[in-house]
Amino acid sequence: MAGPISRQEVSLMYAFARAGLFALEPERAHHLTLSALARHADLARRVYGRRVPSAPLELMGLRLANPIGLAAGLDKDGACIDGLAAIGFGFLELGTVTPVAQPGNDRPRLFRLVDQRALINRFGFNNDGVEALVARVRAARFDGVIGINIGKNASTPADRAVDDYLACLEAVYDIASYVTINVSSPNTRGLRDMQSRENLDALLGSLVARRDALAEARGRRLPLAVKIAPDMNDAALDGVAELLVRHRMDALVATNTTTGRADLPLRWRNQAGGLSGVPVRARATEVIAAMHARLGEAVPIIGVGGIQSAQDALAKLEAGASALQIYTGLIYRGPALIRECAAAAAQWQARRRVVAQAGVVSRDRAHATAAGRGSIR
Repeated sequence: MAGPISRQEVSLMYAFARAGLFALEPERAHHLTLSALARHADLARRVYGRRVPSAPLELMGLRLANPIGLAAGLDKDGACIDGLAAIGFGFLELGTVTPVAQPGNDRPRLFRLVDQRALINRFGFNNDGVEALVARVRAARFDGVIGINIGKNASTPADRAVDDYLACLEAVYDIASYVTINVSSPNTRGLRDMQSRENLDALLGSLVARRDALAEARGRRLPLAVKIAPDMNDAALDGVAELLVRHRMDALVATNTTTGRADLPLRWRNQAGGLSGVPVRARATEVIAAMHARLGEAVPIIGVGGIQSAQDALAKLEAGASALQIYTGLIYRGPALIRECAAAAAQWQARRRVVAQAGVVSRDRAHATAAGRGSIR
């Protein structure tokens, strides 16, 4: 019987796989990877998943196996649920899904910026529709936390956008662990207008009312999160924070891709779409810190954007994130990144517990000393 696969062997395996995949057109490589992973989930679990340390976390009333999740966009249709779970993710976020299937924007629509360890995509919510996603979630073996990221169809007029979100919420209610409301993709015309105070207030109000009605009817309250863009100014962040608290959102996902092109080579500056990876890393961390300062512990934050090392993961945790999601980092670093980030998160959690315990002991000693002094006559 063959012995366990070493860490060096795992690294070499992904290096060879990446070289072949990067020789292909990016979207084709994307689909081939998901297809292969779906077919070989058991092998993926043996090679990668068993190496991910346990770091359980309570978030939104849900128990995550570890705080490193899959970001929305990589598996829009739930085609690879068991394969992605097998490589060690603590939770998965599928989508973005829309009520009706749509092809998305014209190809090519995914570009690798290898020197910048980044991607530009302008997929435009290409997906098979919400009913197809629901069927795949029901068929999956994975019984962990699955979030569903929801949006609107490109053909839906702005004044009817709420209807699309409501339709998706109702469709996924019984199979989702939580739902993320995507108002921040730059690839559907007018979608980011939903982040304005007036539009977001109306959208969240409608979704919360429908969720509460469904919770009463089904006997289960579904957590709701909101995903925002990194390109918002302080006034816009103030407005979002106020609405998250007012509508009692269960989490904030920060952040989506950016439309900024600062410091990119000239060849990429006019390429339309959302930029992810290392170029958005610093801004995403800034937004996490800014929103944590506004929200405190009232709304937990799931940090996303440019995580490609344990140090990147720790920076977002220190900025105020409770859990993390990766996508572009998985493309450039492979599944070993999950283990690396989960190990860093586990160590960070342990340090926080020690600090918290030390604080409790110090307070107890201070109270005891004060009580002793008070007893002296």
